[in-house]
Amino acid sequence: MIQEIVARVQQKHRTMRYPDGAPPPLPDRFRGRPVVDPARCVAGCHACETACPTGALAAAAPDILDLGKCLFCPECAAACPRQAISYAANYQLAARERADLLVSREREAIEIKRAALDDALRRLLGRSLKLRQVSAGGCNACEADSNVLTTVGWDLSRFGIQFVASPRHADGLLVTGPVSQNMALALKKTYDALSEPRLVIAVGACAISGGVFAGRPEVGNGASSVVPVDLHVPGCPPHPLTILDGLLRLIGRVQ
Repeated sequence: MIQEIVARVQQKHRTMRYPDGAPPPLPDRFRGRPVVDPARCVAGCHACETACPTGALAAAAPDILDLGKCLFCPECAAACPRQAISYAANYQLAARERADLLVSREREAIEIKRAALDDALRRLLGRSLKLRQVSAGGCNACEADSNVLTTVGWDLSRFGIQFVASPRHADGLLVTGPVSQNMALALKKTYDALSEPRLVIAVGACAISGGVFAGRPEVGNGASSVVPVDLHVPGCPPHPLTILDGLLRLIGRVQ
């Protein structure tokens, strides 16, 4: 016991101050949303669209970036012959509506609507949100970055948000993975086991749009193919800070 007390004194306070203080520093290799510099972009090039593995930069919509499909990989930037593509350092990417993830390629400023729950749900869930995590065929990257939030450095429970073992004890689901055919029924049954009102949070490109697996017969192209989704958190995987920011905005703890 003495050794534990000494270790605690030496380690001091290890939980980050966010959102009361500045957000934790992001690593140099962190990539937020891609931004296209129109001064460098050559009309008719389409190198970035060709390189994109998920069609997030679709040639059919030349001014639009689909964050729900984007893997935040460097393929588009590497393929651009004039280095017109860079990555912003923003982490505030979560959106309530799927359509809000369709944003301008060229603007670094966030244009995503981050509306919180309505007043009635915020009064009901805003101070205590219990989530059942469902891995619906994921690779474990989004699952790992969600679980990081329960560690001492992030301490998700200080906001009243906790992961629980049963949907009977949960207010909502946090879904990861593209929803494989083998998990579709399990996801639906887990959703049905929730009591009203209930929420669904899709974390990662796979859970939002199917990611790199979209269009395959083995997957359902995301959680919305089985259950209604209330919050979309893009990324592959999204940074823990992006997930936390989305959750806190959802319950009105961050404006």
